Amino acid sequence: MPTKGIYIYGIVPNFYGTTQFQLLENSGVFAITFQNISAIVSGRDGVQLDFLDRESLGHLLVHHQQTIEELQGKGFNMLIPMKLGTIAGSREEVLQILANGYDLIIDTLTKIEYLTEIDLVVMWANFTEVLKEVAELPDIKEMKNELMHSNDYVTKVDQYKMGHLIQEKIDAKNKAIEINILDALSAFGQDIKMHEVMNDEMVTNSAFLINRNRQEKFEQVFERLDKEYNGTLNFKLVGPLPCYSFFTLEVVALDPELVEQARKELGIKEKITDNDIKKAYLEKAKLFHPDNSKDNVDTVNFNMIQKAYHTLLDYAAAARQTNKEETICLTKEKVKENLILVKIKE
Repeated sequence: MPTKGIYIYGIVPNFYGTTQFQLLENSGVFAITFQNISAIVSGRDGVQLDFLDRESLGHLLVHHQQTIEELQGKGFNMLIPMKLGTIAGSREEVLQILANGYDLIIDTLTKIEYLTEIDLVVMWANFTEVLKEVAELPDIKEMKNELMHSNDYVTKVDQYKMGHLIQEKIDAKNKAIEINILDALSAFGQDIKMHEVMNDEMVTNSAFLINRNRQEKFEQVFERLDKEYNGTLNFKLVGPLPCYSFFTLEVVALDPELVEQARKELGIKEKITDNDIKKAYLEKAKLFHPDNSKDNVDTVNFNMIQKAYHTLLDYAAAARQTNKEETICLTKEKVKENLILVKIKE
């Protein structure tokens, strides 16, 4: 049976006022407020993304983004999106998330006050023509001639070599055009994030963080690029959007047993600093680094202490969200108080 929970879409500041928040009525969402910030949420069944099939995951993503963008359409421009599938067990847990991440949230809201995201996807208009052009390149033609004259038939190794060379040429062609496009647009953006391209036909899949006041100039450069490539490329701009690619919040639920295990694996005391964690990790890394031994056990141990190191760094970050002291306490009682980490998704 699915468990009931509270789905968190994003965080907004409260300065929008009562009238603005009244727009949420009858829209399926509501606000949970902590001091001068609010989580925009809805009640729904708990879901585990790892167990969703592709279609169900797609539906959830569409619903998640549509809800956030509808909020933006209602005037909530300063909105920090939450990671897809963030569900709290109760109202109290939502409040704890807001309390733990409060400083980070306020800092992020300040950063995005005048910012928006524009996503850009560029595809070849006729990829068949691109393949024909690549086939006529001197390197490709030379290899074809060599294969035709050196063998009675083309082996699988020959096919691999040819395919590899063609792929290199396509990648180089796409990269050169991508760099030209990004160079032209980057002057108007504060940051760029590159997303994975789906196939060779996609030249770039990128997100730009821009000031809203510069959006018109950004779009003018985009129009110039469209004319420059004279129909050989299809440009698709999506936005303005919430800053998904740059400032999505993530909630990490820490396991107290794994924190204790990590402490023991690094051999550190119950009261530590960030420097103690780093020092203990480096000492262990020297012992177990694969470069120091061909023994596979060392590789296993090295991976183990790397995981322990990152577990303790996450715990230290979570502890600092509730306690600003430099020293971090790793007693079992204290660990139970610091199991929720709110951070910007990497």
